[in-house]
Amino acid sequence: MWKRFTNFLMHELWETEAVDPVRRRLYPVLRIMLVMGQELAGGQLTLRAMSLVYTTLLSLVPLLAVSFSVLKAFGVHNQIEPLLLTYLEPLGSRGEEITMHILTFVDNMKVGVLGSVGVGLLIYTVISLTQKVESAFNYVWRVSRVRSLPRRFSDYLSVIMVGPVLVVAALGMTATLMSSTLVQMLLEVPVFGQLVALAGKSIPFLLIIAAFTFVYIFVPNIKVRFRSALVGALISGILWQATGLGFATFVANSTKYTAIYSGLAILMFFMIWLYLSWFILLFGAQISYFHQHPQQVRLQRDAFRFSSRLKERAGLVLLYLVTDAYMQGRPRWTQDALVQRMGLPGDAVADLLRVLEQRGLLAETGDEHPGYLLARDPEHVSLGEVLDILRSADEAEHHLRANALDLEPVDRVIDRVQQARNDALAGKTLKDLVMGR
Repeated sequence: MWKRFTNFLMHELWETEAVDPVRRRLYPVLRIMLVMGQELAGGQLTLRAMSLVYTTLLSLVPLLAVSFSVLKAFGVHNQIEPLLLTYLEPLGSRGEEITMHILTFVDNMKVGVLGSVGVGLLIYTVISLTQKVESAFNYVWRVSRVRSLPRRFSDYLSVIMVGPVLVVAALGMTATLMSSTLVQMLLEVPVFGQLVALAGKSIPFLLIIAAFTFVYIFVPNIKVRFRSALVGALISGILWQATGLGFATFVANSTKYTAIYSGLAILMFFMIWLYLSWFILLFGAQISYFHQHPQQVRLQRDAFRFSSRLKERAGLVLLYLVTDAYMQGRPRWTQDALVQRMGLPGDAVADLLRVLEQRGLLAETGDEHPGYLLARDPEHVSLGEVLDILRSADEAEHHLRANALDLEPVDRVIDRVQQARNDALAGKTLKDLVMGR
């Protein structure tokens, strides 16, 4: 039975399509669960969550200081304390103590005393945290290209400045709505009162899902569909609530740890909760990625390796799509759209695009989600040149001794193959490929 079970997980689940509707819906879920288990066993999500814990400890006070300054301008800076208390609620009474310490550090940070250099370092520390977060999300989404330096400052600072205001505004609107006369009247009606009470209890959970959805859409340097971000946010929100309850129980029964670690126990619990928070956030991002790219649900996460034959075919397909869009006047292809159309992993498509960009066949637009267009007239790009570029990709990384592979019998065979290819493609260009000539 164990042999049949492993054979089902490793082969049947991936090779066969279920006929009945129940299995047709169940199999994709099982595949994602199996791949997520593989991701967890690989340890990369764990390592990146740990890295973010370290960065958060260094950047938390500067981040709150910047947010505090913005909220103070709106006269709502006192809302930072309830937000921190809500986040650290699973730590119980220790959460209140940590909140008081953090707010004391924030109050002691005087921008006027820091000077221009200190303010610059303050902003740099905050941006480095957001850059580290983006790097972790880009890893999950198989994105190798990071935001440009101007975009980092504009995007990151806009979130840091505007984000706290939006959160406080949402909480204020919720509190105002719950205290309105209409809601108070509904509370007096038995049925409606229960529904309103249930809605009031679910509002924090819905705000968490909304925040996670925003993070999943905004942080990765790639276009994320709202539905995929919402699915990841819903699962991570449920995990967040469940983990918070479990961690609160753990902290409440941790008198032995307090006796062993004494004052360090508070810091230890705080770091564990930070780690769990980042891990849940990255876990949900991974779910969002697999939901948006179901074709990437596979057992091997290792970098996709092209064979020579497949690289030529994939490169020609990619150039055909870009050239056809150019000639038909259709919207430019983005990397994400190419991944969806070609059914290849994102890192494989990114490698192809990088090679074709470096060799001067493609150019990237400067849009927020860049598209790709031809860098040369398709009528002047020969198919022979395209194949030579694809075949010689990454050769510069290997430094061979001159004439190391020269051998006359081999040279004759390769020359005949090259000549036959040149004869077959004589005068053929990218335009001819698209036109079917």
